Amino acid sequence: MSAPADGASVAQRIARSFPSLSQSHREVARYVLDHPLKAATLPVAELADLVGVSVATANRFARALGFEGYAQFRAALVLGFEGALAPVEKLRGDLEQPADPASVFEATFAAIGRNLEATRAGLDTGACERAVAAIRAARRVYVLGFGSSAWPAGLLARNLDLTRQDVHLLATVEGPAFAARVLRRLSADDLVIVLATPRYFADTVRLAGQARDGGAAVLALTDGPHSPVAARATITLCVRTDSRYFAASEASLAALVEALSSAVAHASGGLVATATRLTESVLPWLEGDYAAWPPAAAMTEPAPLSDPDSET
Repeated sequence: MSAPADGASVAQRIARSFPSLSQSHREVARYVLDHPLKAATLPVAELADLVGVSVATANRFARALGFEGYAQFRAALVLGFEGALAPVEKLRGDLEQPADPASVFEATFAAIGRNLEATRAGLDTGACERAVAAIRAARRVYVLGFGSSAWPAGLLARNLDLTRQDVHLLATVEGPAFAARVLRRLSADDLVIVLATPRYFADTVRLAGQARDGGAAVLALTDGPHSPVAARATITLCVRTDSRYFAASEASLAALVEALSSAVAHASGGLVATATRLTESVLPWLEGDYAAWPPAAAMTEPAPLSDPDSET
């Protein structure tokens, strides 16, 4: 389905037609204007039920706006929401197919496996080498990710901090304002690593552009060259993120984070010494006997078992 030939948005068509709409059509119009994203996901019967009108009235409302029917009206409403609505439409179709929990587990693991294999097969060797070299050479490394990408960003910052200094996570409780304030101090020898998969946060895209404009190198971990952050990156590593129930599967992004930080650790050398220093630093914070090894209980002789048949 395509938008009407004159290119007017649904809101513009409603504004233009509102004075001539019937009272019931005005009720539908008000609902659409108040809930455009929700209305774009609803079949005609559900929209009619929510507004309290008949299906025929909802169809006539669409025609009153100049559309051939409700399907064309809904297609025009979806324009501009394609990326945001894709998971909703996909989920609606998936839920129409009944499945028990075990089959959902199996399908999810199978999808993750396909994503991982596609990600592995699609990685560019040269891009991987440039990414590792950029992380090692940078004066400071900033890691940026919001929404569902925030926790893989935290994992990457944590892992990189084990093998190099000046790693800074820009996803904080203060939000994008903190990142924007920090990134204004960028220089050409800094690196900003941006993580973004659908749905892409506008703040992430904007800050990636700010980093690039500031002269810093930008490494993007994203879902393909079509990603808005890929256009702002100097190096891009791509992952497959297909998911039946969410906007994107984060498993392959987490795997890429581990692979990247592992490659950096390997290239850095001195892993045994680094691991030893880390172990010594965290021992006081470990729970109970795990702060020492072997546990104290293991160093004592076990009490002899009493003989239930012996005389007391």
